[in-house]
Amino acid sequence: MSEIETADELQRREFEEALEVKSLRRIISAYLNYPEAAEEDVKRWERSLTKLPPHHKALLSHLPAKFQKLRWCITENSYFIFEMLKMFEPPLDMSQDVDIREDQHLDDVSGSHHFSRSRNLCLCESTSTSGGVDCHCLAEPSSKETCNGKYPSPFNKEQEVDDCKSPPDQDTLYASACCNGKVSSSPPEWLDPSLQLHVPLVDVDKVRCIIRNIVRDWANEGQKERDQCYRPILEELERLFPNRSNENPPACLVPGAGLGRLALEISCLGFASQGNEFSYYMMICSSFILNHTQAAGEWTIFPWIHSNCNSVSDNDQLRPVSVPDIHPASAGITEGFSMCGGDFVEVYSDPSQAGVWDAVVTCFFLDTAHNIVEYVEIISKVLKDGGVWINLGPLLYHFADMYSPEDEMSIDLSLEDVKRVALHYGFIFEVSSDSSDCCHGLHHIFVRIECFIFLCRKNQLLRQHILQILGQ
Repeated sequence: MSEIETADELQRREFEEALEVKSLRRIISAYLNYPEAAEEDVKRWERSLTKLPPHHKALLSHLPAKFQKLRWCITENSYFIFEMLKMFEPPLDMSQDVDIREDQHLDDVSGSHHFSRSRNLCLCESTSTSGGVDCHCLAEPSSKETCNGKYPSPFNKEQEVDDCKSPPDQDTLYASACCNGKVSSSPPEWLDPSLQLHVPLVDVDKVRCIIRNIVRDWANEGQKERDQCYRPILEELERLFPNRSNENPPACLVPGAGLGRLALEISCLGFASQGNEFSYYMMICSSFILNHTQAAGEWTIFPWIHSNCNSVSDNDQLRPVSVPDIHPASAGITEGFSMCGGDFVEVYSDPSQAGVWDAVVTCFFLDTAHNIVEYVEIISKVLKDGGVWINLGPLLYHFADMYSPEDEMSIDLSLEDVKRVALHYGFIFEVSSDSSDCCHGLHHIFVRIECFIFLCRKNQLLRQHILQILGQ
């Protein structure tokens, strides 16, 4: 009987890993499908232009040149994406044959853009003793050359724009990386175009979202939003832990770390911080920025080109953004800084995490929960007695209005109920603001979101007292 159970367990793990590999291939394919999808957008705009009557079209004679500039910007974004993918080290064996069939419906793949909830997968990248990010060697600085030479600049010479009719497809990107031009490294085998999938456009839209999010976390243009969302948290941490030392830095956990900027800023304050992120889309990008950028402003991206809406001018839409605004490895990080990939509940409900952290910071994270009570319970478990939990963000529950055949669970609590649950798990509120407006957005589209800010401290005696009252 036990042998049968062992065989069943092995089969289950193999099946889950196959799904995980398929999920990761889908995400990588979404990144690699970006040039094709972006080109299709430009073609759609061109088709709309051709439908105009001649006297209307004459008023917009500049648009064909703009579309060519957009194509060049797509090329630059695509180059950044491919260099980023080349540096990614998958936590799984991507050479596995997972029986991906052309007729298989990709939406049936479990965990289509996240780490699987069923596997306690933890992809950690830590600081080295030398002060750099991660223990891997950083790549040599790369040059934007392909087999056909350097990419042209569209803003100086119109003839250079004409030389760039369309962005490279997957095969062209792969070939350019394999040529003898000055590139940082050869692409890994798992980036071979023959292994890639055609993915839904909604997946590629997540790539566009990542490009915009890079600006929020890693560009000068995102400083205003970072000041609104991150600075209050950083100031509280400095106030609460005034006597930090490099020999024994306080440990701070940052669930929902996204592209890693807040976790890095906390590390630079003198904390041994760990960011936790669920999305492969985010982890691939944050790994590249944290581990493989060589200098501030090393890369240029064009985050606004994917929409013609709400632009002041064409030049505004075509505006380049330099990233990162700082060099992460030179930012003054504290020993122990790391990023951990995986589902927050799966990773931090492990007994080894109990009572480990001096502080937990949740920034725009709480409302990502299916079950916010479980989030609060785990935060209480991982904190040391006397540890602090700082929260900033709304309660716009991500799964509240999701109607799907899976019938996603979503426990949508008011702030008052969240506080009552926190009290049950031994938290004493020290600071609480029921309303604070945060501007969330970039490029002339700002959404004013009502955020809740609170600071509470874990009191183990209070927790034990409550359990005694409840007879637990």
